[in-house]
Amino acid sequence: MNIQIIGTKKCNGTKKAQRFFKERRINFHFKDLDEKGLSKGELENICRVFELEDIIDKDSKQYKKRGLQFMIFNIDEELLNDSQLVKTPIVRNGNKITIGVEEKTWDNWIKE
Repeated sequence: MNIQIIGTKKCNGTKKAQRFFKERRINFHFKDLDEKGLSKGELENICRVFELEDIIDKDSKQYKKRGLQFMIFNIDEELLNDSQLVKTPIVRNGNKITIGVEEKTWDNWIKE
């Protein structure tokens, strides 16, 4: 397994994902979006599985603070420029990707 967790240190969902894999002694690579946002290639890989609408966190404080609910904007540009708009955690296992806490899916990855 080649697990990558993309999120922020403050995100409770990201903490749950890290704890899930730590408890099962599965190594993972953590990417902190506060330190370095998504690259264009990473966003393209995620978009092979999810629509852009599923990746942007419309419930986030940042989304509301910027008033994006009242604007027309290019979602991929906003996600690349403002990592606080990304729905987290994003967990990758090769070509398989989840957004949010998906313990059942992660369990299935372990069983494979």
